[in-house]
Amino acid sequence: MSVAVITGSAGLVGSEAVTYFAERGLDIIGIDNDMRAQFFGKEASTRWVRDRLCANLPRYEHRDLDIRDAREIESIFKHYRKNISLIIHAAAQPSHDWAATNPVMDFTVNANGTSVMLEAARHFAPEAVFIFMSTNKVYGDRPNHLPLIEMETRWELDAGHPYAALGIPETMSIDGTLHSLFGASKVAADILVQEYGRYFGMKTACFRGGCLTGPNHSGTQLHGFLAYLMRCAVTEIAYTVFGYKKKQVRDNIHSADLIRAFDEFYKSPRSGEVYNMGGARYSNCSMLEAIDRCEKIAGKELRLKYVEENRQGDHIWWISDVSKFQKHYPNWKVEYDVPEILREIYDLNIERWRANVDGREK
Repeated sequence: MSVAVITGSAGLVGSEAVTYFAERGLDIIGIDNDMRAQFFGKEASTRWVRDRLCANLPRYEHRDLDIRDAREIESIFKHYRKNISLIIHAAAQPSHDWAATNPVMDFTVNANGTSVMLEAARHFAPEAVFIFMSTNKVYGDRPNHLPLIEMETRWELDAGHPYAALGIPETMSIDGTLHSLFGASKVAADILVQEYGRYFGMKTACFRGGCLTGPNHSGTQLHGFLAYLMRCAVTEIAYTVFGYKKKQVRDNIHSADLIRAFDEFYKSPRSGEVYNMGGARYSNCSMLEAIDRCEKIAGKELRLKYVEENRQGDHIWWISDVSKFQKHYPNWKVEYDVPEILREIYDLNIERWRANVDGREK
């Protein structure tokens, strides 16, 4: 028996990982207590994903647990021990805006929760591969000091800059910048995961994601850019854009592309690695470009509100350089681009969104 322990198992990354690795013969222990609903409200609940996983995947066992509960987490690892071959830690408080409303909870979930998971793995499944879903927010606002040029629909990096061709690499410093409290708690967790790899020799990796997206995303205003934008276009909810003339740029990676990267690392792990992970130059868009695409798919104009002041610590331009990961794992590449992602989000959620608007919540 080979077991995968996946935290945040009903979230975007976790649920994609559950399905992927269950289909490949692993028994899955999913840990998720739907704190997303506590963070962002009922509309952000992941229970609909949890229920689908439980109904459709015989290899899936759900545990409604808080990752900060060391006793309960330890009991799972103690029970399965060396049968655990893979740990994907995707549970988190994911919003830098929300973190400022409750810094203590943000830190305990993101940093302390990661410590609990690492210690359980070290004591009971030290040979397991440990994959941590980190964030590009560990770099703080340093990307905003790059030489950016304003174009018609987006900000773009000066073509002469070393990052222009591929994006931002892992060598960018994380020091001396404004991170947001969320970024700080994720830095703590990120460094801890690296340290358990280097100090204890565990097979750990931090995947520093940009905008992670896909049809399983329970997007809200504070987190889940493309999914929430598409939902707003369909349901006529007003969408607020903060600053940068609506030209801020993000690369977007489909959760399926991300999980295939996890699988490559799982099959040939390393210790204490760090990878920037996103849609790179293949899959990126500005806010204006995303709005235009959503309006065309939905067939209606988005209700839009613009606030001149940007969110504190927010990036103007982010495109991930994924060349380090591709050098280590040459069989992997990004397959989904932004138009494909948005079309899939629309096609797989349109009925549920419309039912919710009609008061028939699923």
